[in-house]
Order: sequence, then structure tokens, then C-alpha cells
Amino acid sequence: MTSKHIGLLHPGEMGASIGAAARAAGNRVSWASTGRSDESRRRAAEAGIEDAHTLAALAARSDVLISVCPPEAAKSVAEGIAGTGFTGIFVDANAVSSTTARDLASMVEDLGAHFVDGGIIGPPARRKGTTRLYLSGTEASRVASAFQGSPLAAVVIGPHPGAASALKMSYAAWTKGSAALLTAIRALAHAEGVEAALLEEWALSKPGLEARSAAGARDNAFKAWRFAGEMREIAATFEGSGLPGGFHWAAADIYQRLTAYKDCDPAPDLPEIIDTILGTRA
Repeated sequence: MTSKHIGLLHPGEMGASIGAAARAAGNRVSWASTGRSDESRRRAAEAGIEDAHTLAALAARSDVLISVCPPEAAKSVAEGIAGTGFTGIFVDANAVSSTTARDLASMVEDLGAHFVDGGIIGPPARRKGTTRLYLSGTEASRVASAFQGSPLAAVVIGPHPGAASALKMSYAAWTKGSAALLTAIRALAHAEGVEAALLEEWALSKPGLEARSAAGARDNAFKAWRFAGEMREIAATFEGSGLPGGFHWAAADIYQRLTAYKDCDPAPDLPEIIDTILGTRA
């Protein structure tokens, strides 16, 4: 499905890169600026994404609508197309549980549109080989073909909605979940007065873990506001499969405590992050 019109909901850092990748593959890409921030307008302009101004106008011109937003907004974004009469392909590329993806599929298809489940793994798609968009659903191959030759690798993994989200949840359960665990461990050792001893033991038995824990905390602080919701979706995915979700409910709590660092630059140092998690920061 090449050289089609793709609508993007909404161009954050990741979404804008996906829009740029779709343009690089020869598609026309638009978004709706009404009610959006100046930062979103800047990103869309830099990515060469056209402005349809309103959601209704965007839906009317689009063959495919792609939703890239924080997980807690996924349902409301999908509901936003309800009154537009959109009958094309709606791609939910958000970090939501497999159950949420299937619920969204039912809602979107009841509106007369087609649904494709998506899960993004990797950084913003600016270089080939770094970022994958996993897709599942009966129209997944048509969406994947729209990104051929672009920096974004679109990979079809099955015909049923929920599969792509389940893969994303499984992957992020380790990458972001383990980072939250290491940050919490550093905070615990600091609170108990044994941080120096822990780091000495890590140097002996787990070389590299100190650097990994520090880098993970710093690199994730400014994105914690998004990761908290993603951890809740991961917990729900575990519980939906009859597994304990407590690991990732706790990870959500850790990230929630760091939401004040949204989009901060430069990143806070580790002692400040630990104080923030423990509630001891002046």
C-alpha cells in the first residue's frame, strides 16, 4: 500500500519520525493542528507533515490514520474518529495491553473502519535498522507496505489485533521494567545507608551494573511521565494472562514519582533522582 494518504494522530517526537518515514516512502502525510501545542506544530513542520487543521478534514482525506500518543490517551484518540465517518484503516501504535488493543479493535470496527494493532520498539525512526513497527490485523500487510524503503521497518506478525501490543508489552516489561527496578534498588540502598557497600559488591560480582543503573535512571527521568502509564498497561497484560502484575505496578509507581522531570534538559543527576523517589529532596 504505497503512495497513499496517511493521517497522523499526533506528532510527538516518535509520531513525527513515523510521519517523516511515511513521507520518505512516498506517501502524503497530514495531521490536525486544532488544539495542539506550538511544539507539536514545530515538529510537524520540521517533518514536512501537512496540516489538515481539523480531525474531520484529516479523516476525510486519509486512507490510514495512525495513533501515536501516551497509552492513557489511546482510547480517547480512537473515540475521536467516531463522528468523522472514517472507513479506512486505523492503526493504534501505542504502548497498550493486548486486552486494550482488542477492545479498541472492537470499537473502531463497530464504527465501520478497519483496525490494525501496532507496537513500536526502538527510538524515533530516523535511521534504518533502529526502529521496528510491529503490526497485527487483517490489514497489517497493507500498512506495512506503506513504509517500504523508509527508515522504519514495519513487520507483520499475525492477523489478530493484540499480538503486536503483546510483543511490545513483553519487550518493554524487561527494558523499562528492569530500569525502574535498578533505580528503586539504588534508592533502597541509599535509604538504608548501604549504597557504597552495594556498589563495591556490584563491582566484584556484577561489573557494569552500577553504570547501567545510573544511566537508566538519568536517561528515563524526562520520559517517566509516559512510562508510568506504559507500566500499568504491562501489568494489565500480565494479569490478563493469569500472571502477577505486581512487578510492573511497582515500576509504574517509581516512574510516577519522577513525572516532574517531564522533558527536562539537562537530565537530573542520580542523587537528585534518588531523593525525588524517596521524597527527601529539599
